[in-house]
Amino acid sequence: MKTLVKPNRPPFLTLSELADQVTSGSSISIGGHHFARLPMALIRELAGRDLRDLRYLSWAGGLPLEFLLESGAVGSIDICFSSLDIFGLAPRFRRAVESGEVPMNDWPALALINAFRAREQNLPFLPMQVPEGASVMERCPAMHPFTDPVSGRDMALVEAREIDVFLMHAARADTQGNVEIVGAHALDKVQAGAAAKVLVTVEEIVPVGTLNRDGRGVVIGRNKISAIAHVPGGAYPCSCLPHYANDWPALRRLAESRDLRATAEEIGSTVPRRLRLAAKAPRAAMRADRFRPLAVADDTPATVDEIMAVRIARTLDNDSYASAGAVSPLGNVAYRLAKMTHAPDMIITTLSGGHVDIAAGPMSLTMVEAMDADSAVQLTGGEDTYWNAYQGGFVTSEIVGTAQIDAQGRTNTLEISKPSGGKLRLPGQGGMADVANMHRDFVVYVPRHSAQALVETVEVVSAARGIRDAKARQAAGYRPGDTLVFTNLCVFRHDEGAGQLVVTEIMPGVSRDQITEATGFKTLFHPNCREVEPPSAEDLFLLRNHVDPIGLRRLEFVGSKDRAALLDDVLARDRAATLKVVGLSETEDET
Repeated sequence: MKTLVKPNRPPFLTLSELADQVTSGSSISIGGHHFARLPMALIRELAGRDLRDLRYLSWAGGLPLEFLLESGAVGSIDICFSSLDIFGLAPRFRRAVESGEVPMNDWPALALINAFRAREQNLPFLPMQVPEGASVMERCPAMHPFTDPVSGRDMALVEAREIDVFLMHAARADTQGNVEIVGAHALDKVQAGAAAKVLVTVEEIVPVGTLNRDGRGVVIGRNKISAIAHVPGGAYPCSCLPHYANDWPALRRLAESRDLRATAEEIGSTVPRRLRLAAKAPRAAMRADRFRPLAVADDTPATVDEIMAVRIARTLDNDSYASAGAVSPLGNVAYRLAKMTHAPDMIITTLSGGHVDIAAGPMSLTMVEAMDADSAVQLTGGEDTYWNAYQGGFVTSEIVGTAQIDAQGRTNTLEISKPSGGKLRLPGQGGMADVANMHRDFVVYVPRHSAQALVETVEVVSAARGIRDAKARQAAGYRPGDTLVFTNLCVFRHDEGAGQLVVTEIMPGVSRDQITEATGFKTLFHPNCREVEPPSAEDLFLLRNHVDPIGLRRLEFVGSKDRAALLDDVLARDRAATLKVVGLSETEDET
């Protein structure tokens, strides 16, 4: 076991010298979250080296893992989740796992957090709640069943895991080597605490005493940092608040690229002006009237995505605490609509808990991170979300999508069998295995209802409500609640008497026969089954013009054939709105 103590004065190196600190066979972990604050310049530098057998140990795979897989540097993968956000599945990750070329372990998020936390505290293990009902303990070798000798409670023990090299990007460092993160912290604090080496790229170097003057950041002390490189634009085309926002068109080019390094070279490292200005734009400027709403007349009937968004919003009230997970535009839209209409006191957290208690506002791609970070009451990390919200049972709702769900409400986002043989690898469960029990309600949506998505029994259970009984939930410290499934055809609720999901509401214009034919398990209808109440004119107006004016929710309802054209439309609307907010023309943005 390596010492985690570093010298008090980390050296300032070049990017190349920083990359020299990473050697083949090391376990590496990546900071940032989704497309926020990823150390892309350092990742690109490493992908150009002849590294081999890296043990990738991190919350997410995503773009950094894609670069390292393409270069042949990865020997094993231990993660919770890997996707390319709205751009879909990560192709190199899928190929590596489906072929068996790279061994893979699936981790629940809380297990990974506790493994890092245990190492940080020089403990061999830490306990955690068992993700009852899920299959993830079988897929995570660090988790072991354990019965507490004091309370008699069944738990899991998670072995400590050390990180050889932690790579992160941050807004700034001072001349002594203290590092400041602005915005959501992801798991960076606990990853830095569990790492033998912490290598950091930063946007700027500032004098001592100037970090976190506004109280909106978090500082990782210099005695936890191994080395720093000054790399302006080091996260681009990902975001780094308060310096620049995500470049979504550039990210799309990478997501669709067959040669990541060549595409990254074409994109370059110059951050467009609109992204620098968008990261600093005042929240008051991000008004709905800056967006070009979809060309829909006020009396146009509601579409199924609108009906689902409004119906999900109606499950929320002033006492709701709603968390937006990894990739769930529909959930995000529903939360903001509820807060803007009938539930102004509800709490919404976004970026997987990094932005706590945000204000309602229009959904966008480029500006939403800065908008949420600005309005949030607290800016936290992923571990804080578990310790302060999930594990205590404070969260009422986290609307999540799934590839498969069965009659008992068990989900599968891990893998499914291909008709031709072999397995189709899915993104992973992220933290769903944990929170399916921790939340008051386990709420899942399936945008395209089919017998392949709603099956009799899922092949592997990524998440499930394993603790259902009200008394058992209270004994575990959780609130009693429901299991609900929303689809484009109907609404299911788990019925204890029937022992399965039961249809309680039917979407307008849908027949019972349609639902039965499209469902892979025996379809039961509640005696009081009724039609979903259609959205009001006010709900539709707010949804279309103030909550989701670029129609981001639509991306969840189209197949691959129509997705490219829809992405074109969404990105064009987002870019136009961003230019309006920051006061630039197309020509000025290119200069």
